[in-house]
Amino acid sequence: MKIKYSMKQLSLLGMGLLISLYCTLTIADNYPTKPIKAIVPFAPGSATDQIGRAFAAKMGEALGQPVIVENRPGASGMIGADVVAKSPADGYTLLFGTNSTNAALKSLAKNLPYNQDTAFTPIGYFGSVPLIIAVNNDLPVKSLNGFVTLAKSDPGKVTFAYASASQRVSSEMLASVAGIKMTGVSYKSGPNAMTDLIGGQVNMFSSDFAVSLPQVQAGKIHGLAVTSLKRSPAIPQLPTVNEALGIKNYELIAFFAAFGPANMPKDIVLKLNNAINEAAKSKDLVERFSAMGFETQPGSPEALDKKIKLETAKWAKAIKEAGMEPE
Repeated sequence: MKIKYSMKQLSLLGMGLLISLYCTLTIADNYPTKPIKAIVPFAPGSATDQIGRAFAAKMGEALGQPVIVENRPGASGMIGADVVAKSPADGYTLLFGTNSTNAALKSLAKNLPYNQDTAFTPIGYFGSVPLIIAVNNDLPVKSLNGFVTLAKSDPGKVTFAYASASQRVSSEMLASVAGIKMTGVSYKSGPNAMTDLIGGQVNMFSSDFAVSLPQVQAGKIHGLAVTSLKRSPAIPQLPTVNEALGIKNYELIAFFAAFGPANMPKDIVLKLNNAINEAAKSKDLVERFSAMGFETQPGSPEALDKKIKLETAKWAKAIKEAGMEPE
């Protein structure tokens, strides 16, 4: 059935579209006019929190409005990510996400409350950091090989902590390549898991430098290896997993980036991206986090979108090879 419009109706429709377009452009041009909320889906003190707060401060300076961090931890970042996925796409609610929320959860969770592939607008990349595999000081091992030997002597008795997808997957990957069986213990936050590692409630923890490096340097835990392909300048005495075990392809790098709800206006995305890239080039921010093994990498929203697709496939492969099933 054909619908006919009068000239008056067409004129009104065209005028409405023009007004709508004008309002959208005006909003984008004036953005931001109020504080921006950035959801960090992990606990205070985590690497995502520390890096996110530093970027938020720099972004606020560039945008002329404060970027206020709000922690929403739980379920490997799923809870905080879901809040952003269901928020208005007006640029005032952002997700400071990671490989957990925007790459790995798709393969780890049976029932995500959002579609990971379509729920978010990629905005800007912060950077990446490897993990440190560390053990409680009372464990009678001084090397990763020694840890593997201990784990093989009593399968399933050795425990590992995790509070994010990267922490869990790195440990499960280690178990797979080393031919050992460990028992995972889930925590709400990395700092809580670290407290239990120091106290001996768990044996091993593979965690980001922000949580683990200060404790290794203070002698409260014993570092065994780093999860990158090359040794980290932040702690060059630690071998890579590949060096320690005499293998080739073990690598796990955690990344951090900003996302918004789906369908954000392009002009707002570009404003936020520019602010993120300025922060990533900031000398004091780079110097502060390079000590944690963090490497910034400014780029476009399109580059982040492409990276997320590649990382999602990469993490799916790693999770499958580690024998992990969605839960």
